[in-house]
Amino acid sequence: MNQVTASLKAINARIAEAEARFGRAPGAVTLLAVSKTQPPEAVEEAARAGQQAFGENHLQDAMTKLGPLAELDLEWHFIGPMQSNKTRPIAERFDWVHSVDRLRVAERLSTQRGSDRAPLSVCLQVNVSAEASKSGVSPANISALAADVAALPNLTLRGLMAIPAPVDGFESQRKALRPLVEIYERLRAEGHPLDTLSMGMTDDLEAAIAEGATIVRIGTAVFGPRRSPAQGLHR
Repeated sequence: MNQVTASLKAINARIAEAEARFGRAPGAVTLLAVSKTQPPEAVEEAARAGQQAFGENHLQDAMTKLGPLAELDLEWHFIGPMQSNKTRPIAERFDWVHSVDRLRVAERLSTQRGSDRAPLSVCLQVNVSAEASKSGVSPANISALAADVAALPNLTLRGLMAIPAPVDGFESQRKALRPLVEIYERLRAEGHPLDTLSMGMTDDLEAAIAEGATIVRIGTAVFGPRRSPAQGLHR
């Protein structure tokens, strides 16, 4: 068994164990393998081992994989910050976008999504930690943005995403994620049929599943350390 296959087996077991531990239904949590900086060969290896969904956060890097791996019919998620003048390839080539944080970007994705394709699934990124260095809409503005995005054609508002400030300890991790869950529940009460909470990475996976994550974004624990440009790959 090669390394990526073994790592996927271990992560899926970890997810299943957390689902059972915290009363989640088996299969309730989707593993999004974050393949940024990894070569197409590593993604193909993961796909051959049964992984379907892959996350990318740099468009240039992602485009080196989407074309060569097109025949595998994978599900591609864009999870990084977006410049409004570079949304077209994302709208045309991706299945999901987790990082919508302003209406202008959502409008461009809506306009640029081909009518011959299924609507683009989108999550709103929320800056739950109020960090100046982090992308994301503020909790105070989320209801207005959700209403505006939900009204756009060619998009389906699926849920929320967040990257809270890292903290140590299981209970502290749960506390850091809880504001996103509360916002999610508020939006559902406002009438939005959301079904996705994209939260949790390698270090806080169990806390995220305990709090209700439906997608966990795992990179290092699947593929190993990120590759560097010196190794011939893009960041």
